[in-house]
Amino acid sequence: MKSEDTPFEGGPMDGRVLPVLVGMTGHPPKTYRIPVPAPDGGPPTVLVYRREPRDARGGLRFARWKYVYDPEGRRASGRKWPWSKPGRPASAAPDATPGGKPDDADG
Repeated sequence: MKSEDTPFEGGPMDGRVLPVLVGMTGHPPKTYRIPVPAPDGGPPTVLVYRREPRDARGGLRFARWKYVYDPEGRRASGRKWPWSKPGRPASAAPDATPGGKPDDADG
């Protein structure tokens, strides 16, 4: 698998560059989660970083992406399909029938 040296900005990883595996498209994951063990043995804290494009001034020897710290660690919203409206499940397909009565010839 290929990896790409990717810089991290903000949070505890600020200024570090880590090799991140890239997928088939050549892009690293959109979200990078780093579990940090708790000193008292409790549940680990998870640092969340979001992928953002890097400016083009770095040249070809630098990564095309960077990770920026997300202190809230909110989940990605996912794809936004036109038929995904509030109150309707995201898996529901749009209604293919036109408005009006089924037997109405004028619509």
